[in-house]
Amino acid sequence: MPAQALFEYPEIDFDAPMVDQAGIGEINPHRGPMVQLDGIGWWSDGRGVGFRNIRSDEFWVDGHIPGRPLLPGVLMIEAAAQLSSYVQQMCHPELQESFLGFTRCDDCAFRGQVVPGDRLIFLAAMEKQNRRRFVSKCQGFVGDALVFEAKITGMAF
Repeated sequence: MPAQALFEYPEIDFDAPMVDQAGIGEINPHRGPMVQLDGIGWWSDGRGVGFRNIRSDEFWVDGHIPGRPLLPGVLMIEAAAQLSSYVQQMCHPELQESFLGFTRCDDCAFRGQVVPGDRLIFLAAMEKQNRRRFVSKCQGFVGDALVFEAKITGMAF
């Protein structure tokens, strides 16, 4: 039985996302290999769905388990934080000139492997948010398989 997603979301065409990588870059400051999202398929009312297509030419592939490349968990956490930051800033447009820093990760669990060729879909749902701080429950799925979950906290500086 597939894991229960945090929320239901509309059918998403990941080849034509609501926000592409360039659009994310207008809000999030990450550049180069630290960009961890390829797009945001949907967001609304403190919730969002982002995705990352895992490629075989990424910087970590040769060294993170040679012969059996596995996406490092820390990059899953970073991608979830980037999605959460984007959603927070869209809920509070006045923060778009602020830097949102990732301050905490709780209740983190990795439940499956993510390898080149996979599409990792992230869900983020704000549990608490105000202008200065947010707490977001996040999940990562490959197909119907829940591979990652965590609670991400961030703050505007």
